[in-house]
Amino acid sequence: MTIDKRQYASATTRNRDAIYNCLKDRLPKGGTLLEVASGTGEHAAYLAPLLQDIIWQPTIFDENQLASVEAWRAHVIAKNILPPLRLDAASLHWPIEEKNYIHSPISAIFNANMVHISPWSVCEGLFAGARRTLTTGGKIFLYGPFKINGEQTAPSNVEFEQWLKNQNTAFGVRDLTDIIAEAEKNGLSHLESCPMPANNFIQVFVKS
Repeated sequence: MTIDKRQYASATTRNRDAIYNCLKDRLPKGGTLLEVASGTGEHAAYLAPLLQDIIWQPTIFDENQLASVEAWRAHVIAKNILPPLRLDAASLHWPIEEKNYIHSPISAIFNANMVHISPWSVCEGLFAGARRTLTTGGKIFLYGPFKINGEQTAPSNVEFEQWLKNQNTAFGVRDLTDIIAEAEKNGLSHLESCPMPANNFIQVFVKS
């Protein structure tokens, strides 16, 4: 009997169509989309088959979720989803920067629900990695909750941030101003915000 190693995140069903509607007309044509922090692997499994123009490269930091990402890939049998790679977004060298990585160029990066549940250094690493790996004109799509000018966008996010800080004082809902400043340090400009379900957004950046 085969054990199903797929994990499930309830929010994925709620947000996946909204994410697709944001990505579909904004993704560069061709190249590889690097998903940083693929979580359970459900976003890749749902979105990649709908976005046949790109190759989807899942990555994961948590070894415990690696099997789930691979199980979802096997479940959907989509030819444009690559085997997952282990990636620490804060590291100074990503596995896609190896000379033997054959799926360059990286034309887009998608990252969901990471920068608020990790130390700020991970956000710094994300944009530094985008600077190193994205092609000129490549875009990064950053999904999650954000403060706007220091203010939460909903009362529920106040409670959510307190919950995050109870887990780790280095966690927290990030201010969009700080995110944009970090992006600009690395040659990326903020293009727009796409509203998402449950008081989330996709922030879109482009590499100049």
